[in-house]
Amino acid sequence: MSQRELKEAFVSNLNGTSLMEVALGSSLAPLCLLNRGLLLILCHKGSEPLAIPAQSMLHLLFDYAALILPLVLSCTILSDLLVQVVISICLISVCVLVYICHTSTRSPGQQTKTFLESHLQTERVPFVTNFRVFVNLKTAISILAVDFVVFPRRFAKTETYGTGVMDYGVGGFVFANALVCSESRRKGIPGSKLKYITKQLVSVWPLVAIGLGRLISVKMTGYHEHVAEYGVHWNFFFTLALVRVAASIFLTVMPVNQCLFFALLIAVMYQFILNTTGLKEFIVLNNDRELDFLHANKEGVFSAVGYVSIYLAGVHVGVYVMQQRVTVNEWVRALICLLLSSFGLYAVVCLCQIFLEPVSRRLANLPFCLWSVAQSLFFLSSIGLVDLLLVFSKRAASVNCVPSSWSLCRKQADVLPVKNKEDLDRPCLLQAVNRNQLLFFLLANVMTGLTNSVVDTLNCSNQFSVYVLLSYMFLNCSVIYVLHLYGITIKFW
Repeated sequence: MSQRELKEAFVSNLNGTSLMEVALGSSLAPLCLLNRGLLLILCHKGSEPLAIPAQSMLHLLFDYAALILPLVLSCTILSDLLVQVVISICLISVCVLVYICHTSTRSPGQQTKTFLESHLQTERVPFVTNFRVFVNLKTAISILAVDFVVFPRRFAKTETYGTGVMDYGVGGFVFANALVCSESRRKGIPGSKLKYITKQLVSVWPLVAIGLGRLISVKMTGYHEHVAEYGVHWNFFFTLALVRVAASIFLTVMPVNQCLFFALLIAVMYQFILNTTGLKEFIVLNNDRELDFLHANKEGVFSAVGYVSIYLAGVHVGVYVMQQRVTVNEWVRALICLLLSSFGLYAVVCLCQIFLEPVSRRLANLPFCLWSVAQSLFFLSSIGLVDLLLVFSKRAASVNCVPSSWSLCRKQADVLPVKNKEDLDRPCLLQAVNRNQLLFFLLANVMTGLTNSVVDTLNCSNQFSVYVLLSYMFLNCSVIYVLHLYGITIKFW
């Protein structure tokens, strides 16, 4: 077999892992975010804070070590010790949190009561930004790591049925985009609906252009590809573009507050068609890809229906999250509601897998849509609750030095004293990736291709594979971070 055939076989015919392991793996990012914030609070606590100079690359190194390094190790050499890794990070966070509370002048009960009644700044919802950034970061890690032997095959995308970590990445990316779309933020439709749809068609041209660029480069270079993912000519960039346009058309003719109903209706109807017609067999079994465009790209074309459902569900969640809330107590209730909703959806997914059919990213069937939303809600609410815990810790320590985190409203009597104005505007890797999310995703794809062209990923040792992955992520993060330091936002539209 040629090197290309070997790499294609390496990512084919996989069955994924359990729902529990995917959820456990996703809990690592919020814990890393919590640990990073608590360590920053410790550094700035006391009369002589250990401040890092503004504009220093030490910020990047610290964020990289706290946020990226654990994510890379957990999906490579520590993948079989995931439970121990999560427990260890939890113990560290608990110890630091207890120390911060113990050294505070007020009792924990008094602190908690006052904290729940405190007001948060409402100009932004940082945990939504952090959710989108982490989905991007984990995707960037996975698209290269999957080509190395050190990356467990159970984490990779499944062939037809199953729940791999990378299977969720696709649904999570669509959900993340929907959270912050204009409909979620209730901006309304300016002008006529026809003009709005035309504007949406024009706005996705960067995705179409990048998709075409990827298609041409893959075909010209003979780069390995698994056609059962999206098809011969299709790729994820085309899916993102199609889903955005299709969802925009739906949202121009239906009320935004009913998008959850339509999301469920689309997913159920699509599942009904899969079960009662020959569509499922056509997608899974028919391999006459040379007949026409539809046969060649059946996975990409038909799975877009399921992704539209996920997108509409993401819009509904975005509308809910963006509602006006003032006190910490209100946000706690909202996040617990999201968390309980995720547990409920997990239960439905389990029932679907027993009585209907397993999760299938290839089909984007009803169980896959429900699982993608459930996993996204769990991930989103976990990051939100962690952020509130950081706000509590900042208040207890009387510091406000954690970027990409909420702050208590300055109009309240219990305002946090700010030791240094630079603490609020200090450089931050999460903010850097958020500033240029599409560019970061594109850069990761380009660097993945370049790495595969110069490294024999199938025959690398585990240690060298991890070294390559860490170097690859550090380069991606460094480029984006430098652009952020200079205030450069690169947009393609």
